Amino acid sequence: MTKETISAKLNRLKRIEGQVRGIAKMVEEDRYCIDILHQMQAVKSAFAKVESQILKDHAACCVSEAIATGSADEQKEKFEELIDLFEKVKR
Repeated sequence: MTKETISAKLNRLKRIEGQVRGIAKMVEEDRYCIDILHQMQAVKSAFAKVESQILKDHAACCVSEAIATGSADEQKEKFEELIDLFEKVKR
């Protein structure tokens, strides 16, 4: 990953962190449940976007490097990592 993409991901994660603190404050203040749930959905969506970008970076960098090496073992390892990840998501 480039410094630029790392910085973008960190900025997005810091915003998510702030949103989560905001949700905690909403709970402390006993705010309307639907408002809290809307904010939680926004956090989940933002988190999913970061997750998606990291997955794309992994495919573009790590997986493509394994393919370029021509090493069947490295290719199998990266493929198994992705399969394991997708299996965890299904649970």
